[in-house]
Amino acid sequence: MNNYQQWIPQLVALSHKAGEVIMEVYATDFKTETKADKSPVTVADLAAEAVIEAGLPELARHIPLVAEEAVSAGRIPKISDGRFWLVDPLDGTREFVNRNGEFTVNIGLIVDGAPVLGVVHAPALDLTFTGLVGAGATVARDGNPPEAMSVRPSPAAGVTIVASRRHGDPEAIDKLLRGHPVADRKTAGSSLKFCLVAEGEADIYPRFGRTMEWDTAAGQAVLSAAGGRVTDEHGAPLTYVRPRPQP
Repeated sequence: MNNYQQWIPQLVALSHKAGEVIMEVYATDFKTETKADKSPVTVADLAAEAVIEAGLPELARHIPLVAEEAVSAGRIPKISDGRFWLVDPLDGTREFVNRNGEFTVNIGLIVDGAPVLGVVHAPALDLTFTGLVGAGATVARDGNPPEAMSVRPSPAAGVTIVASRRHGDPEAIDKLLRGHPVADRKTAGSSLKFCLVAEGEADIYPRFGRTMEWDTAAGQAVLSAAGGRVTDEHGAPLTYVRPRPQP
């Protein structure tokens, strides 16, 4: 029997600690650099990852960590038993740069290719979502105790779509949902889109653009724990390939 449920408070505390260093940078006139893959990075990404990298071994020293900025620097750990942490220390760096508040700290645990545990913390919005597959999902707002949440049944009046401001292809979305009534459309940044579906504020999050595994792992765990599902375009579950071990 695993002790993943016992880890949730510590993971939430760790995500909040990472969020604090992010908000310290957010309050400054920070600089933005561009990585080799053309994505932006700031000192907040690096500082938050350092906090998480230092904190996760206190939970389970034997579980390796795959984190966005470490991978960008060529540091990919050796995976031995099918379990690893998958972390995006600052998901939505463009939202961070644009100062709209819709960025998150994502910490996910992958077991045998599937996200089973996730924490998504939005420090600027004071929102924290957690999910443990088989045990349920929660949301904590404005420092209040966490409340249980779940996806909602598809509304008779039509579904609400949530999409990215930059990757929400309207024509592709219309083609995907052809024949299904649509009541509303929303936009949101980072993994908050998964969480809007998980708490019943939206019904579908279609994405057609480039996606990295650390972008989706924690949000998928939260959504799955809330009773939702994440699939590819053919309806197959979205799974996570083990990182290639270093020589």
